[in-house]
Amino acid sequence: MFISIFIANMALNLGQQMSNPLLAAYADSLGAPASQIGILMSMFAITSLLCKIVTSPAMDTYNRKYMVVLSTAILATAYLGYSFSNEMPFLMLFRLLQGCASAFANVCCLALVSEALPANKFGTGMGYYSLAQVISQAIGPTIGLIMVSLFGYSMTYAVNAIVMLVALLLTSRIRYNFKRTKKLSITINNIIAKEAILPASLIFFMGVGFSTINAFLIVYAGKQGIQTGIGLFFTVYALTLLFTRPLIGKLTDKFGLFKVSVPAIIFTGISFFIISFSKSLPLFLVAAFINAFGYGACQPALQSLAMKSVPNERRGSGSSTNYIGQDLGSLVGPTCAGFFAQTIGYTSMWRIMITPLVIGLIILIAFKGKITRIEENFRKKSNVAQ
Repeated sequence: MFISIFIANMALNLGQQMSNPLLAAYADSLGAPASQIGILMSMFAITSLLCKIVTSPAMDTYNRKYMVVLSTAILATAYLGYSFSNEMPFLMLFRLLQGCASAFANVCCLALVSEALPANKFGTGMGYYSLAQVISQAIGPTIGLIMVSLFGYSMTYAVNAIVMLVALLLTSRIRYNFKRTKKLSITINNIIAKEAILPASLIFFMGVGFSTINAFLIVYAGKQGIQTGIGLFFTVYALTLLFTRPLIGKLTDKFGLFKVSVPAIIFTGISFFIISFSKSLPLFLVAAFINAFGYGACQPALQSLAMKSVPNERRGSGSSTNYIGQDLGSLVGPTCAGFFAQTIGYTSMWRIMITPLVIGLIILIAFKGKITRIEENFRKKSNVAQ
């Protein structure tokens, strides 16, 4: 089951990684200002958040496998819509549709894989699971940029739609034994797991900063005179994650989340500072390497903490709470970054976006005791179950 979800999730992420970094550049080519590009990139999170009202209740009630299949079909429709869009209103419309589908796809996959992992290797397993995203990040943006240079945005997004159809076929073949045990009930308790609010808050503040990279890195590099090769940023970042994510997963299982997250936040801030004065491709690649020891490396550990904080029967709401934090970060980050880029310039924007990371670090230190208790309680329950 773990291998099946891993392969299906990799195909799902490949389409997203081919398309997401290109969308800002596509809007820029249509003449959109930085503030409007920021809004476009943030709109993904609007429908994703709205759909969270029914995501976790539905996920804890109905077959999660078929929910992933349906959301993958909607993603294919969104990417096909991008391929026919040549004005900002249409891009915004299909961005909203993409957010709606992603609200279900990623959350369901995370909940499914959490059921397939043994408790004593939960952090390690989550680290390996996240490699599906890493592999897609390593090749997706570069493939997308090459295709845009050869065929243009329209054909590239049409290919993304085809990749989603392949992902749909793969997800439909996941073997998952489902037995419905309750009726659909939409309550605040089913949507948000209060136990998982702390890790979701950490993901939010780190995500506010990190979402800026997906939204503006390619546009910023182009304005710095780097028209080709910037896709290597994502390749270097992802290839480094092949090493850092399994390592962080094992270190988290051994030493706990606090000891690995503090340096990770610091590395993320350093990478943003380097990007702010980068005028050559090598400096961007150095920033990518350092960032891979930051948010990208500890994200699975934060996701694991969200899932550890809830009992098995509430894994759906725990997963949903985790992604609500991530979606809010994706909503606030690009919107604020676009405003700062247009008013005070891109260089200052990158440095200001370090502020959410500092806030996340303060929260991490302030709630060190609670984080330790969550991990200790999870280990105790696992030992009893065994």
